[in-house]
Amino acid sequence: MSKRLTGNLNSKFIEAASKLHPQGKGKKKIVAYVESYTDIFFWRSVLDDFKRDDLQFEVMLPSRTDLSRGKKQAMMNRLGKNLGNYMIACVDADYDYLLQGRSPSSRDMLSNPFVLHTYAYSIENYQCYAPSLHEVCVMTTLNDHQIFDFEEYMKLYSNIVYELFVWSVWLYRRQQYKDMPLNTFLNFVAVDKLNIWKPIDALEELRRKVNRKVAWMQQNYQEAKGKLGPLKEELEKLGVTRDNVYLFIQGHHIMDNVVMAAMDPVCTILRREREREIKSLGNGHKQQTDNELASYNHSQCPVDQMLHRNTDFKDADIFQRLKADITRLIDAIYETEEKINTDTTPQENTAD
Repeated sequence: MSKRLTGNLNSKFIEAASKLHPQGKGKKKIVAYVESYTDIFFWRSVLDDFKRDDLQFEVMLPSRTDLSRGKKQAMMNRLGKNLGNYMIACVDADYDYLLQGRSPSSRDMLSNPFVLHTYAYSIENYQCYAPSLHEVCVMTTLNDHQIFDFEEYMKLYSNIVYELFVWSVWLYRRQQYKDMPLNTFLNFVAVDKLNIWKPIDALEELRRKVNRKVAWMQQNYQEAKGKLGPLKEELEKLGVTRDNVYLFIQGHHIMDNVVMAAMDPVCTILRREREREIKSLGNGHKQQTDNELASYNHSQCPVDQMLHRNTDFKDADIFQRLKADITRLIDAIYETEEKINTDTTPQENTAD
């Protein structure tokens, strides 16, 4: 038996087996430092689209020696070429993208060619990309019945909060964020008591609350007169529109207080609908019905987990800017390597 086994260990078998253990020999390697554990899957799913035969990525936390986490820690690493590999930081844009260099953290993020940022406020905003939310419900409940229009809901929400959002950016650009701290702004743009059968009621209450605050801002900040219009034009060039503001507001707030406010009740209704269907198809056969219900319950996943695993955001307009940055970064690395190889290759002596 042993002779027969060893006899099959030919060169082709050994070559195939060696492929099970990636060596990375001869490959360019990009190490991507991210802010936290939850960022690893997101950035891996993004960077995977840019893999090449001679290029590999490794996504890791900002420190291997302690528990330090966060954007600042990720960017504090030695970025660029280091010991033959390229080190980059992949971070949430937060407000730093919209500040356009008006704060030290914004300047650091935007000026470093080895820092990739989300453009959207954070990865959670992408995970809450409106056109993908029905699919998340399907993954969660295994029920494809569309009972709620998430795209229209997020569009209406964005239009309602747009004006106050512009005021928030204006204050932050003037370093007057203490006049309306982020938490205060988020309290004004939270959706309360949403009824998915009559979402307009909660949205109209949100509109009244936001409009009162906008009117107060207009009355108390006369110096802003004539300045918000140009700011809106600039924000539009940066990708911010009335319909997509939810992508630029703190991601955890959008996920917890806007998207989950609708998704939780929607998924509950879809689950009950599927359970009723199973019971009706059971025709009184209790054991068979119980087995089918148990199988269905076992196949479901918590909605918040599915939302955090959502990768169906890659056709978002704002995401195309991130894709372009990754392409430019990789092209620059290849150009640098080619130049290094050219400079270090011995030139043939053509002298007679």
